[in-house]
Amino acid sequence: MLKTSDNQSANGRNDGCDIPAEGDRPAAELVNEVTAIAAAFFTRSRGSHAWDHTLRVLRLCEKIGVAELADLQVVQIAALLHDIGRSDQDDANGNLCHAKQGARLARPIVASLPLDEQQKQNILHCISTHRFRGEKVPDTIEARVLFDADKLDSIGAIGVARAFLFAGEVGARLHNPDARIEKTRPYTADDTGYREYRIKLCRIKDRMLTATGRELAEYRHQFMQEFFQRFLLEYDGKG
Repeated sequence: MLKTSDNQSANGRNDGCDIPAEGDRPAAELVNEVTAIAAAFFTRSRGSHAWDHTLRVLRLCEKIGVAELADLQVVQIAALLHDIGRSDQDDANGNLCHAKQGARLARPIVASLPLDEQQKQNILHCISTHRFRGEKVPDTIEARVLFDADKLDSIGAIGVARAFLFAGEVGARLHNPDARIEKTRPYTADDTGYREYRIKLCRIKDRMLTATGRELAEYRHQFMQEFFQRFLLEYDGKG
């Protein structure tokens, strides 16, 4: 398994060499090549979905993928490419699905890789089905691993930080206690960190698709729930 937490170099590429060779090209070399290709898509990304998010998802994918007996090469490459369409969605203020766009952008990249056709199609399937609000269902274990890893990075301490970071990126307020959550819209001043928690983040643990993902989500969910309870108390001057 490629261990990014131990072997990742300063330039964002992974220098791990503990994956057995596949054909004439070592799997680690292939993953490193995809890493360099994917990183180029994040030159104009916003902080909440910057390259560091992809690298955290990659590490979670490796952890979950091992436990769930997934094809790690498929999982790693899909993780690296899963958000390459995100900047386009942000530029469109959410009026474009980054999962669909990412799969479209990834198609020529994946087509050039020395993998069998089933692996290539699986990678594209992983990318196109990883979105929480997406219409497609992850049908393979690799797609479920990516889905869970991506969602885990949106809850817990990291998830809270990213929710408020995104709110700042779209010019949202810290909190709007007078707003009816169901009437608010994304990419507006009402798209606060608390709104994201109520609309999406509090539901994530119940949407996990693997046993490993569910176990990890329970722990992160508890912290996040306690944070927002404390947040509301302090916002009202009661804590």
